[in-house]
Amino acid sequence: MSGVKLVALILIVAGVAGLAMGSLSYTKTTHAAKVGPFNFAVDEKKTVRIPLWAGIAAILAGAAMLALPARK
Repeated sequence: MSGVKLVALILIVAGVAGLAMGSLSYTKTTHAAKVGPFNFAVDEKKTVRIPLWAGIAAILAGAAMLALPARK
């Protein structure tokens, strides 16, 4: 499998995953303090929304890379 086909398949899979999930959530520790034997931390939950157009564009770009003939 050539590198172009591999990148195309990764784009298609990422696009489908972006459309299916719609957003990614993660937890970030923003403030931490250590006072004697006690540890205090503030965890914030962050959500990153994946735009619909980004998922569609990734799928279309991957499909175009697979459909177009490779240059030699």
